[in-house]
Amino acid sequence: MTETLLERSSRYIDESVYEGTRTLNPVDGTFHEIADGLGIVCAFAHVWALDTGDSLAVFDTSLSVFTPLAIEHLRGWKSQPVDAIVYTHGHIDHVSGTQMFLDDARSRGHQRPRVIGHEAVTRRFDRYELTADYNNAINGRQFGARAQLSSFTTEWVHPDVTYADELDLPVGSETLRLIHAKGETDDHTVIWAPQRRILFSGDLFMWAFPNCGNPQKVQRYPMEWAAALRHMISLKPVLLLPAHGLPIEGEARIATALGDAAQALEGLVNDTLSMMNADACLNEILHTVRVPDELLAKPYLRATYDEPEFTVRNIWRLYGGWYDGNPARLKPPTDKAIAVEVAAQSGGAAALARRAQQLCEAGDLRLACQLAEWAAQADPDDAAVHGARAEVYRARRDDELSLMARGIYDAAAAASQDLAQNGAPQS
Repeated sequence: MTETLLERSSRYIDESVYEGTRTLNPVDGTFHEIADGLGIVCAFAHVWALDTGDSLAVFDTSLSVFTPLAIEHLRGWKSQPVDAIVYTHGHIDHVSGTQMFLDDARSRGHQRPRVIGHEAVTRRFDRYELTADYNNAINGRQFGARAQLSSFTTEWVHPDVTYADELDLPVGSETLRLIHAKGETDDHTVIWAPQRRILFSGDLFMWAFPNCGNPQKVQRYPMEWAAALRHMISLKPVLLLPAHGLPIEGEARIATALGDAAQALEGLVNDTLSMMNADACLNEILHTVRVPDELLAKPYLRATYDEPEFTVRNIWRLYGGWYDGNPARLKPPTDKAIAVEVAAQSGGAAALARRAQQLCEAGDLRLACQLAEWAAQADPDDAAVHGARAEVYRARRDDELSLMARGIYDAAAAASQDLAQNGAPQS
C-alpha cells in the first residue's frame, strides 16, 4: 500500500527519520486530497485548494510552468468556481501562475476570482520591477539551471483586496482568518480555517532550517518569525499545510515541529545579541554562535536550503547595520589591491593558487577559498590560477549542505573553469 503524504510526515517526525530532500518536498506535479474538500498540487511552490461549498479558495498559484497542470488537477477534482486566490506572500514561486487562474475562470464563464494578499505584496512587486535584472542574476546563482523556470520580468497580478494585521475573509460557507506575519518576508500571510482547525503556513514552515539568512536577498526577520510560529501553535491546528514540504497531522506533532523551529531562531537571536551587546565583532560572532546539533538533526530542520550562519549575518544587519566591527573594512581598499599586495608578498598569484590547493587538500576550505580568490583577482588572465580556483570552489561546493552556499560556490567554480579553458574575453 502506498504511503500517503500525511503518513510519511508522521513517520519522519515521530521516528526522527531523514530520507533526503526529495522525499520531504515533493514537486512532481501530483494531486492529493489530504482530507475531505482539501487538495494539494505538489509543485514549486504547492497549490492548495479548499472546497467551501459553492466555491473554491486557492492558496498560492506556484510558478507559471506548474500552473496549467495545477488547474487541470483542480478542475478534475471540483467544478465550482474559484472565488478567492490568497497569496501567502509575494515570492515569484507563489504568485506567478495567477493570471492563468484568472484566464481559466473567464474561459469557463465564471466570475473573476478575488486576489487577496497583505498590503506589502504590492510594494514587493514594485521592488521586483526596479531590480528585475539583479534578481534574475542572483536567481541563476542560487538555483542554477532551475532558475530558467522563473523570471522576475513578468506581469504581476496585484491583490484586489489587501489588509494590514488581520482579515476575516468569507469564502462560500467558510470564514478564513488571514493573519499577517513577518519572517522570511515582510508580507507573509498565515491562513487559519477555524471550522476545520487547519492552518496554511506558507513558507513559515518548509521542512528545512528557516530561510532567514539568504545571503543574496533582502532582510529577514528571525524574532518575528519565531513569534509567528509560537502564535501558530497557540491556534492548536490539527493540520499544518506548508507551501513547501509535507503536510503535518496532529496537534502535538505540529506543536513539536513549529516549536523546534522557533527555538532555533530564538537561540540565534539571543546569542547574537548577547555578543553584540558585549561589543564582539561580526567575524567573532559568526564563528561562535551555533544552533544545537540535536535541533539541526531533526528531519524538518536540516540546513539544506539556508543555514544558521547566514541567519546570524541577517541578525547583525537587522540590529547593527553593515559595519562589521573591523575598522579596516569601514573604508577598505579594492579587492584587487589587496589581492595584488598579498600575491606580491607571497611569491605571486601562482604561489597563492598552489597554497590554496594545499589547504583544500588539507580540508581548510574557508582559507583555501580566500587564497584562491586573491590569486584570481591578482592575475585574472592566468588560466592555471583559474583552474586552481575552480578546483577549490568545486570542493567547497561538494562539502556544503545548503542550496544557498552550493549555488554560489558552483557559480564561482563554473566561471573559473570557463576562464581556465577558454581564457578571458578580449576587450
